[in-house]
Amino acid sequence: IQVWMKTALMHDWTGRLALENPETDIGLCGWLLVLLSILLMLATLPISIWMCIKIVKEYERAIIFRLGRILRGGAKGPGLFFILPCTDSFINVDMRTITFDIPPQEVLTKDSVTVSVDGVVYYRVQNATLAVANITNADAATRLLAQTTLRNVLGTKNLAEILSDREEIAHSMQSTLDDATDDWGIKVERVEIKDVKLPLQLQRAMAAEAEASREARAKVIAAEGEMNASRALKEASLVIAESPSALQLRYLQTLNTIAAEKNSTIIFPLPLEMMQGFIKH
Repeated sequence: IQVWMKTALMHDWTGRLALENPETDIGLCGWLLVLLSILLMLATLPISIWMCIKIVKEYERAIIFRLGRILRGGAKGPGLFFILPCTDSFINVDMRTITFDIPPQEVLTKDSVTVSVDGVVYYRVQNATLAVANITNADAATRLLAQTTLRNVLGTKNLAEILSDREEIAHSMQSTLDDATDDWGIKVERVEIKDVKLPLQLQRAMAAEAEASREARAKVIAAEGEMNASRALKEASLVIAESPSALQLRYLQTLNTIAAEKNSTIIFPLPLEMMQGFIKH
């Protein structure tokens, strides 16, 4: 396996070097055209010098084609570079990071739930030569690939995983996009999931489920509180039963609490034995 991987890497780098450094044998006719171009440039000096000297900015690279072939050395720039009139042409490639929004995608999850998901992708051109020679429009291809990758990745996830594991999904999408666009000279730097929209019926069902779960937990907590309170009252009654004076002290404490609240009503508890005499009469 290691030998196979090394061989594959060697072929990949060999292909890249061959693309970046193509053979410059353009044939006899090609050299004649280049010579005529040089003579034309010399004959029209100094006017032709303004047509031969080009400038690319710091964030750009220029791919020069001579008679349809990429010149040895790959991309030129930033700064000044020289081209021949009539035989040379060039294409400027922006090397800055580009961002675009992934349109909302209707995705059917693994548990058969339809959700609408959108995101944002950050990418840049890493190899200007590959971006020009290997694909017609790298930007449009990256956008379409991001949409299909979003659908494919989310189709293997449950709804709960989509809502909770956004970072993992974004990292998986970034790895997939980076591998797929490597031959185009594109480097995908970051992928983010912006929003996950659920159907209204599903939102109501999830809200009802969450409310029922909260009510169930509240009832359990209230029942546990009553159970603990009853145990505490039982222990307090046992303590009061051992000391009759404790009941009198508790009664006085209750009166003090009532009086502190500025109430005009004071409750005096009477033993049932005293009331039994009046009931008999």
